[in-house]
Amino acid sequence: MRITVMGSGYVGLVTGACLSDLGFKVVCLDKDEQKIRALQEGEVPIYEPGLKEVLHRNRADGRIRFTSDACEAIEHGDIIFIAVGTPPSEDGSADLGHVLSVASLVGRHLKSFKLVVNKSTVPVGTADRVRSAISHELSHRGMSLDMFDVVSNPEFLKEGAAIDDFMRPDRIVVGVDDGVNQIKSQRMMGDLYASFNRHHSRTVWMDVRSAELTKYAANAMLATRISFMNEMANLADVLGADIDHVRRGIGADSRIGHSFLYAGCGYGGSCFPKDTQALVSTAKAHGQSMKLVSATEQVNAQQKLLLVDRLMQRMGPDLTGRKIAVWGLSFKPNTDDMREATSRVVIRDLLMRGARVSAYDPVAGDEALRALRIDCADHLDWLDRFELASEDMQALQGADALMVLTEWKIFHNPDFEVMKDLMRRPFILDGRNLYNPEALSEMGIAYQGVGRRNDLVQLLSFDAVPSSPPDLQDSHTSTPDMRVNA
Repeated sequence: MRITVMGSGYVGLVTGACLSDLGFKVVCLDKDEQKIRALQEGEVPIYEPGLKEVLHRNRADGRIRFTSDACEAIEHGDIIFIAVGTPPSEDGSADLGHVLSVASLVGRHLKSFKLVVNKSTVPVGTADRVRSAISHELSHRGMSLDMFDVVSNPEFLKEGAAIDDFMRPDRIVVGVDDGVNQIKSQRMMGDLYASFNRHHSRTVWMDVRSAELTKYAANAMLATRISFMNEMANLADVLGADIDHVRRGIGADSRIGHSFLYAGCGYGGSCFPKDTQALVSTAKAHGQSMKLVSATEQVNAQQKLLLVDRLMQRMGPDLTGRKIAVWGLSFKPNTDDMREATSRVVIRDLLMRGARVSAYDPVAGDEALRALRIDCADHLDWLDRFELASEDMQALQGADALMVLTEWKIFHNPDFEVMKDLMRRPFILDGRNLYNPEALSEMGIAYQGVGRRNDLVQLLSFDAVPSSPPDLQDSHTSTPDMRVNA
């Protein structure tokens, strides 16, 4: 079988790359001709560990190619994946404009039987709308409506581990409805994923609507676990408990498990925020309320500003003259994705309060600059107080506090003595609970984690802002090389 992937974004590129690595002939389509030219020249527009290598290998072997010619792409594939974006609308519902546009495109160019696979995350009932869009075009052309089928095959890819998730899946969800092409469609999807089912079956077969809902249910459950632990962490702070001990205690229960129980400063990315909002919107459209999922969203929105609230408890709401260092900008490590990243909310709020912000991220710096220009479009002058450091320690020079927002491995074991020398005050607000509170206390570093006994911060006083930072030029550092977003 030959594969066509409509859309060369995150899901589309990973899907196309991995299927080509399984030996299939793959064509990836995108209407962005600049992106296609870059892909044809070996450039990859997103950061995902291992993706560039897989694409390079299969492109060199002739198993994957890229085009902006829709007719060519649709003609090529026996199976056509729809992997375009479904951004949230103003009311939180998923915008299906791109999906339905692609469906109409397929209908206009269809000449022989094609299996159309919804890979994009879409609300329940989208397959019916895709089927209608294709049928409309076929009817207009006077062609048989039995020339295609539509199935659902939602992706379950974690950014930063997407290649491994695709090639070693926990499960493969496939939704196929009854109909004249049911057996043929099931066989084609079975053949497509045969490599993953040789030792034991990983494919979970169901109807299309159940498959569509499964994706939203999975993300809503994971988001709920995160928000639940964040609420427990905030309670732990009040009670003097340590949320890390609590996490281990409840995670040892086999009914609960350890995954997604880490407290922190909120979740972000392209999936959890968008999908929980879309699920709430879908329920509302059908006269139902999703109280638990809505509460999950509300907790997350509050959690993103937790570290700013903690900072203001020590320094007051006016942060004019304060310099705040930020480690980590992407919504999670091993990606440059800034969609719904906590850093965007935090940095905008710090700038609004008059602070200077010096930030470092090993990968997402350029994406962060683009995102902040959007977030601060109504106050571009704030960006005069934002600077992007080229190294983690450079961001700390003269800082009144450090906020850790993303748990990149490079931040796990820093040299705390160097940090003390560089910072105006050794104060760490750890939004990912990377560090040992007791060890930092012994070193004279004030520390606030999330649910980690915040009384340790009393080590420092924050009454006054020094008129100028101390002379920090020593053997540990040189003048930072900063890129300024102006």
